[in-house]
Amino acid sequence: MKGQLYVFSGPSGSGKSTVIRKLRERIKELGYSISHTTRTPRENEVNGVAYHFVDRDTFNRMIEEKSFVEWAVIYGDLYGTSVNGLREQLDLGIDMLLDVDHQGAKNIRALFRECAMIYILPPSLEVLEGRLRDRATDEDDVIAERLRQAQDEIGNCGFYDYLIINYDIEKAVEEAEAVILSDRCRKSRVFPRIKEIFGL
Repeated sequence: MKGQLYVFSGPSGSGKSTVIRKLRERIKELGYSISHTTRTPRENEVNGVAYHFVDRDTFNRMIEEKSFVEWAVIYGDLYGTSVNGLREQLDLGIDMLLDVDHQGAKNIRALFRECAMIYILPPSLEVLEGRLRDRATDEDDVIAERLRQAQDEIGNCGFYDYLIINYDIEKAVEEAEAVILSDRCRKSRVFPRIKEIFGL
């Protein structure tokens, strides 16, 4: 049985990275697609773990070689998801988590029609601003830009299959976990194996 893609999106500060990290701790055999980016690593970010950090020349060469299933410019930096990296894991039967923006999500849906798309939202823009300030990693002008981008991003949430409002991180993780576990029982995923087991 092939693996499934679970595509997560949400504005910066919505909690999607925390949701993904906790899902990987709770659910067995769940992989995570590590994106390539030209962004400078933050403190404690390790190359090949958080992201594959590359320079712009390398990233642009990968674009020309059509190495990405999706790529986008986010806050001035380039982010992309490797096609081969995804297909290799899916062919091994590994379910994969992806963290991409709405543009990337639409590109992925075009190539992987059966993917499950999940959008993580903050309770409000005021709460989102508080979370961004609590991180203490960005200057005021960067936070203002992130909030402006968030407003635009949230306007695309209607494209997704599942919407999770992150009032409480544990509840948000439980809801995301329920989506994945129920999706694993979908007839289209399980029935081919049932036919093989029972000779139907």
